[in-house]
Amino acid sequence: MKLVMVRHGQSLWNKENLFTGWADVDLTEQGKVEAIEAGKLLADYNFDRIFCSELTRAKETLKGILADKTTNAHIIYDWHLNERHYGALEGLNKKDTAEKYGEEQVKIWRRSFDIPPPPLDDNDERFIAHQKKYPNLSLTELPKSESLKDTLARVQPYWENKIKPHLARENILIVAHGNSLRALIKILEEIDDQKILEVNIPTGAPREYVFTKNLSLEKFGYLGNKDDIAKRAKEVANQAK
Repeated sequence: MKLVMVRHGQSLWNKENLFTGWADVDLTEQGKVEAIEAGKLLADYNFDRIFCSELTRAKETLKGILADKTTNAHIIYDWHLNERHYGALEGLNKKDTAEKYGEEQVKIWRRSFDIPPPPLDDNDERFIAHQKKYPNLSLTELPKSESLKDTLARVQPYWENKIKPHLARENILIVAHGNSLRALIKILEEIDDQKILEVNIPTGAPREYVFTKNLSLEKFGYLGNKDDIAKRAKEVANQAK
């Protein structure tokens, strides 16, 4: 069986170098092209089940991937696959924030395993409770800031209970975000807490995992042009510089 994960294509806030998190922004034209190109790489794949985050940039990426494809796959949208919440940093420019607080502090907020950015205040208009986009979630479930550890804490049970059980008999596609996919990569590849911080996930690049019948991981890697993938990953790494 196969599992393919794709980080959404370039978003408007990716292009503007802003912390995005749960802010619901659209793809750029480049991001739409990246989604279509990912779809071409996956043209011969027949997915039985597709999991996607609730955020628009992931949904639009999935739409691009499936643009030239006929599929009977069962599609599930779920907030557990949403991007990590960047707290009070959401909407701020990464370079400006680094200049204000120092690159080292911003690196800690972006890439430490268990230190979240400063949380949003309850009255902040960016707090999701005021946007009424997730009416079925309680106030305690709505994040005000998350570290990668926090993101892993919501992604891992979802993986174990909702996704993994289907791998024995189905091919699966997951369309999500840099940090929710980083959490999945940590689980699948058994990467330790420190090494996972240096994993940079390029936009719109399908990453394939092939499993044996007993669900042992047989091989994995990105599909597509290696130079292009390396370039996109470098862009992700340099965002706060």
